[in-house]
Amino acid sequence: MNTENLHYFEKAPIAKAVAHFAVPMMLGMSMSVVYSILNAFFLGTLNNTAMLTALALTLPLFAAIMALGNLIGIGSSAFISRLLGDRQYDDVKHVSSFAFYSSLALGLILMAAGLPLIDSIVRGLGATPDSFSFTKDYVTIMIIGSPFIVLFFTLENIVRSEGAAITSMIGMILSVVVNIILDTLVIFVFHWGIIGVASATIIANFAASAFYVFHIKSKSQFLTVSIRWFKTNKVILSNVFKIGVPVFIMSIFLGAMSLIFNRYLVEYGEQAVAGFGISSRLLQFPEVILMGLCEGVVPLIAFSYTANKLRMKHTISFTIKAILALAVMFGVIVYLISDHLIGLFTNDPQLIEMGSYILHVTFLSLFITGMTSLFTGIFQATAQGTAAFVMSIIQGITLIPVLFIANRINGFHGVVWSLVISDVVAFLVGAVMLYVLRNKLQPDLEQLAQ
Repeated sequence: MNTENLHYFEKAPIAKAVAHFAVPMMLGMSMSVVYSILNAFFLGTLNNTAMLTALALTLPLFAAIMALGNLIGIGSSAFISRLLGDRQYDDVKHVSSFAFYSSLALGLILMAAGLPLIDSIVRGLGATPDSFSFTKDYVTIMIIGSPFIVLFFTLENIVRSEGAAITSMIGMILSVVVNIILDTLVIFVFHWGIIGVASATIIANFAASAFYVFHIKSKSQFLTVSIRWFKTNKVILSNVFKIGVPVFIMSIFLGAMSLIFNRYLVEYGEQAVAGFGISSRLLQFPEVILMGLCEGVVPLIAFSYTANKLRMKHTISFTIKAILALAVMFGVIVYLISDHLIGLFTNDPQLIEMGSYILHVTFLSLFITGMTSLFTGIFQATAQGTAAFVMSIIQGITLIPVLFIANRINGFHGVVWSLVISDVVAFLVGAVMLYVLRNKLQPDLEQLAQ
């Protein structure tokens, strides 16, 4: 961590510090959504609804692979930022080396376990007869490349944990640029279809992972990927996993929710599934902007939690105002041009109508999901493992019964609105827990006197 990063952690004005940590994260994450949208766009040019359906059905699989990266990456990064606040620099090296090798091992285990189960995975994702072969092709490539996906999410988090937010952004943008270039080649030049799109994603993750490793080895003062610093003990495992496990469970729940949601939508035709796939990708853009803001400030909150709780409090207050402003801005834009946005991916009138409707409904809870992300980030940064665990499961626990009841009562409309209801419940639970934990997060008297 260089002097400039330390300045942003400790002394820069709150707005400037939040911008330093969050803006690169917001830009980097938004670029990752851009290539997710472009994957759908490029496949859409082939006018094959079954391919778009396959792409939508595989979202839970990608969420599960990403969850393994976040299991190690987010747990390690929050711990690293707290260690930096306590000036325990040797421990930072141990944790970063542990993160690198354990995430790589998890990816290899997933690949070895997943390849013999490809057909079962595809059936479990809910592939229809028309989309089965496309879904199987995509799943196979994703399983083979899973070590690079897991490693990418781990490294992005630990690089950001020491304040190198711009480097983190560059790595994410690099993966996007590589993916876009390869998507163009595999669709329009080599005509590889969905296999090419999946392969492009894997290669892009590998390129970004290599970039992060280069940065850590050549420019980072405290992080390392050297095997000689690898260490595992009770302190490392407990601090990494008490935050990482809730994040992992939350990611798995999100994937499971998407899987269950798709199963219900299948009842209303492939247009409904494809419409949800397109609208969810469009919704991802403002969601990851808000998520990037909330995740971007986690290192700042974690550092301040051990160094200056008053600064942490001011950081949280400023972030809430930013969430509100961004949610209002994106909401207005979407309600004005939703049909045109869906029309970028398809010329099917029914698909446009369904996708636009889903987009309108889900955007209603944009501010709430942003605040829920902030609550989760605060619990992660301040090592509130139980609260983080509750946040990781509450939305999934809520969605399943709500989805069942809403589908029975109001069919397709009920299925779509169930997402908003579960978001509201998660927000209320997070707000209550933050209120209960308020005394732990209050500044010390001597900090208030400064």
